[in-house]
Amino acid sequence: MDNYRIVETLTESQVSDLMDLYKNEFWCDKRRREDVVKMLASTDVIIGLVDEGDGVPPRKLRLIGFTRVITDFVYRAMIFDVIVHPTHRKAGLGAVLMDAVVNHPKLQSVENISLSCLPKMIPFYQRWGFTNDVGEMKYMRLKR
Repeated sequence: MDNYRIVETLTESQVSDLMDLYKNEFWCDKRRREDVVKMLASTDVIIGLVDEGDGVPPRKLRLIGFTRVITDFVYRAMIFDVIVHPTHRKAGLGAVLMDAVVNHPKLQSVENISLSCLPKMIPFYQRWGFTNDVGEMKYMRLKR
């Protein structure tokens, strides 16, 4: 787990790695590269984990983890796409991504940080104080 580094922008090669990450998940396996490039350009905070390998040049800093945040930097922030490459799971890298989000300097004054997750992931996110007890609020969506 020590051979990774956090990045806040992605190279072209890392965008390709992100596409590979998306292909492994049911909720994002249909995403197209041109849409992902557009999405990245409109994302306020990007957090990527790159594998620095064994340190022998030439090193390709392969993207192994990713998350992103859309925010107004005051009232609301929404976390999306918390994802770790299948070969690097169970190593605590999801927690590294979440720590990087909740401790990100640009997000410290944001009043409410939200995310959506499958019920089985609720215990994971509760470690950072996220709760599914949101009173009478209901999640709504317009799907196009």
